[in-house]
Order: sequence, then structure tokens, then C-alpha cells
Amino acid sequence: MPTAYNRNSDKIYKIVNARLLIEHEIIENSYLWFQNGKIIHPQNLFFSARRDADEIIDAKGLLVVPGFIDTQINGSYGIDFADHDEPVEVLKKNIDKVAKGLLQYGCTAFCGAEILGAHIEGPFISVLKKGAHEQAVFKDAKNGISDFDEVYGPELLKGSEAVRIITMAPEIEGVCDVIPDLVSRGITVSMGHTACRIAEAEEAVKKGSNSITHLFNAMQAFHHRDPGLVGVLGAADLPIPETSARHPEPSNTSPDRKRPDPRPFYGLICDGVHVHPNSIRMAYYSHPTGAVLVTDTLSAAGLPSGIYQLGGNEIEVIEDGAAYIKGTTTLAGSTITIVQCIINFQKFTNCPLVEAIEAATLHPARLLGIDNVKGTLNVGGDADLVFLDDSNGDIAVKRVFVAGEEVKL
Repeated sequence: MPTAYNRNSDKIYKIVNARLLIEHEIIENSYLWFQNGKIIHPQNLFFSARRDADEIIDAKGLLVVPGFIDTQINGSYGIDFADHDEPVEVLKKNIDKVAKGLLQYGCTAFCGAEILGAHIEGPFISVLKKGAHEQAVFKDAKNGISDFDEVYGPELLKGSEAVRIITMAPEIEGVCDVIPDLVSRGITVSMGHTACRIAEAEEAVKKGSNSITHLFNAMQAFHHRDPGLVGVLGAADLPIPETSARHPEPSNTSPDRKRPDPRPFYGLICDGVHVHPNSIRMAYYSHPTGAVLVTDTLSAAGLPSGIYQLGGNEIEVIEDGAAYIKGTTTLAGSTITIVQCIINFQKFTNCPLVEAIEAATLHPARLLGIDNVKGTLNVGGDADLVFLDDSNGDIAVKRVFVAGEEVKL
């Protein structure tokens, strides 16, 4: 997160009177300890350091959960991440502005910039499902990984240090064969903006793709004879992963209920516009541990309705928050917040609150392979914390901590 949050490195904090989300359940009237921006085990303090907490934080019965993670953001507050013409200093300032603005909604980490790394959509995507992307720059990958390195430059060689996620269409020539190379660099390969058939989607999964970008949007509609990319959620014969890393946990609908689920994670924009609530419900009941809530926000997020710019296009944001390419019915993104996505997801699916929150914490962390430090309140995790008031049936963000430091909302 931005360096503006200074930390007293030796101070020990203890949260009391809290309800903690730990290991898929809410623990009542519990405690949480952290130091140096990390969650710690109190036993080590008593028996090794012989210390007690330096400061007590009274949660007053609020629900304390890991900071929310958004793996798909195009911009907010008038800032468009697709604008690369600004000086580096300006870009860093813009990213910092967005990061700080998102904190009020409990989002402590996101992809789309330098916080967790970039989420790149295109140019290896389908002209048939281009959405708001500029078709003139689309490419194939007939020369393999060299085509990707040529397009993205030396940053791609840094792997997940610079690029966390690449969205691509598996049916584009050469793309499927490149997936193992990208995965070996620590990059998450997501399928999206694609007209692929079910066989092409399953082949991409077998080669290492573990995600679907904004499910139901910018892909072939479900068909009973060839369900396309959506049909991967119903796959029953994909190879079971050898390791749980970057794969969904098993559920009652998994091919093997005791081993990692081979089906990919899938992003859902839960604004009620991009995807009908019934479709969200179907996806959840099909593959509950694969759900990853995303906002797919654009530069107009956090601003009033009106006309804005996104990647050179004029975007019109209407009163319900939906954003369209001006003069068309083509959706270009959303203006929803991640906390509202959680509220809507629970409402649409009638799932337990724990599962709705995990779709914005644990699941995206597992998707990116960072669940040892993000998306969890386990010992060793980052002290990125959100205090929620759920007393009225919804959830409201009351306090936020980033690396153990409370931020002003």
C-alpha cells in the first residue's frame, strides 16, 4: 500500500471484543494480536518475549475480517489506468489517490496498478468479444511467448512483481501454448473477452489457466450443446491439481470433495447490471468456492453520472451506475464498490455472510497465490483489517487498518 502509512514497528496491538472471521467461521468475543504489520500468536509473546500488548483496540462487537481484495479495477475518481502517457511521478500519484479512495470501502489491495501488480486485458483477445477495447491493437501469438514479450516489454519478464493477471482468449492462435510459460513466471492466466468453445476452454485450464474474467460478460452465451467458457463451471473430468496453490478449495460440487477443485476461479461483477441475479445464483450453486467478486470500475467510479474517458472512448455513466460506450448498449465497466458487491452477492445467492466475504478476501488471495499473507486472519498474515457493522442485516465499513496502521476514512 502507499508509503504514507507510517508504522511503529515494535508496538504490539491487541483487538478485544471482536467477532473474527477465521477458517470459514465467525469466532465470537475473540482476540487478535498484531505487530510490525503482521498478525502474531500471543503465545510467543508470553513465553518468548515475555510481553503483553502495548495498546488495546476495542472492536465493540464489530465483525473483523481481512481487507477486501479487488482483482479488476480500471480506475476511479477521474483516473484512468489505461492512460500511460503521463510522467511516472504523475502515474504513481494517481495510483496512490485511487488506493486511498478505495479504503473507505474496505478495499486494501487491488490489481490494476502497482499495488498487487497489473491486470492486463488484451491485446490477445477476440474481436468478437472486444467490449470497450481497441480492436486495432489486437494480436495473435503464432510466435509463442516472444509475441507476449514483444507486446508487454521487459516488465513481463518480472512476472508477478509487475504483472499479476493477463486476460486472454484461448482460441486465439498460439495463446494456449503460451500459458505454461506465463504461469512459470508467477502470472495468473485468466480467460476472457473470448468466443471460445468448451473444448478450447478446458484445454486452457489443463495448461494452467485458473481464472475466468468477469463471468458471463464478453464471452459466448451458454448453449446446451456447447456451453462455451461458462460451461467450465460444470466440468467434471478436469485433472485434479497436484497442489492446492492457486486453486479453489473443494466444495460439495467439486469433482473430488476432498482435493482441490480443478475448475477455475471466476470473477463476478455484482452490480445487478452486468449479470442478472439469477445467473449469479446459478454460478454460485455450481461452483461456490470459485467465486471472486470484482468491481471492474472505471475512471467514473466515485464521481456523479455523466460523460467520462476510458482508454480513448467516451463513456456514459447513467443513474443506476452502469457505464456504457457513449451511444451504444456496450457495457464498459461499473462504478460499484467492493463492499456493495459483497452485499449484493449475499442478497442474490442467499449464501452465508462468511461465504460472501470470502469471495472478496480468501478467494482472490488464493487465485493470486498470496493467501499466506492476504485474505486471511491467520498468524503470519498481513494486518490488513476491516471492521464491519452487520447489525442491521447488511454490512457497513467502520474502521480499516493497512499493515497494522488505522487509516482515516
